[in-house]
Amino acid sequence: MRISVIDSHTGGEPTRVVLPGVVQLQGETMAARRDDFRARFDHLRAGLVNEPRGSEVWVGALLTAPVEPDSHAGVIFFNNVGALGMCGHGTIGVVETLRYLGQISPGPVRLDTPVGTVTATLNADHSVTFTNVRSYRLLKDVELTVPGVGEVVGDVSYGGNWFFLVKHPHFEIALARAEELTRVCWSIRAELTWRGITGEGGAEIDHVELFTEDGATNFVQCPGGAYDRSPCGTGTSAKLAGLYADGKLAAGQEFRQSSVTGSVFAGSVEPVEGGVIPTLTGRAHVIAESTLIFDDQDPLRWGLV
Repeated sequence: MRISVIDSHTGGEPTRVVLPGVVQLQGETMAARRDDFRARFDHLRAGLVNEPRGSEVWVGALLTAPVEPDSHAGVIFFNNVGALGMCGHGTIGVVETLRYLGQISPGPVRLDTPVGTVTATLNADHSVTFTNVRSYRLLKDVELTVPGVGEVVGDVSYGGNWFFLVKHPHFEIALARAEELTRVCWSIRAELTWRGITGEGGAEIDHVELFTEDGATNFVQCPGGAYDRSPCGTGTSAKLAGLYADGKLAAGQEFRQSSVTGSVFAGSVEPVEGGVIPTLTGRAHVIAESTLIFDDQDPLRWGLV
């Protein structure tokens, strides 16, 4: 089996776009196609983004035909542990990849995802502005006592994925401290699980987000244990929803979120019933165009899991 992919990074966070052709999914909606991908192609998901072809930091984006008549493509995001509902940095990577392929030019782009249709704009400077799904805060000021960390206060918020946004304590965020910060995030996530604290409908809170004291720099732990090198599109969306709910961000006001690598997303919100619609701008760069080979005689062809 040979699968053509195009790799990019958004603020240091990689996206591997799987071009259409080999994987044929069933379903009239992107949620149904995601479920089919989980059921029949989870081995391929692992082979695409896990070692030896990838690592825990990689996010994959499987392109499909759109499900809405005015959309450019459908996309299913996934990482080293499973399928994702939405991915902000991945959306920017997909749009840049479509531009690189000559399939779009500057202007509006619509992508169908399992959590809804995402509207983006390819700007003249090749940056990408995208409008995320409705984002909102579910629980405010949740108090935890976390072994090895201490007293923690945070919000449970949704930005396309479920997040626990740590408001106290604050952290010094730097690449040199990534291992320590990852340990803190894992400990918080374990405490959330033990306490039975979830997102809406019992959804697992599978992202934890830490901040510096001024809130301008974040550290985001993703479901598979890797940290996000970008400021995290869904995480920034969840953060913006909380800022707006607290009256700390006005509609249309720009907020700039930096990541552990120093890359930046600029975001703003427009209020809607039950939350906000975030708009974020970032930049991706294509770094490779290649064909992945899955050899039947290779015992590790489906990756290290």
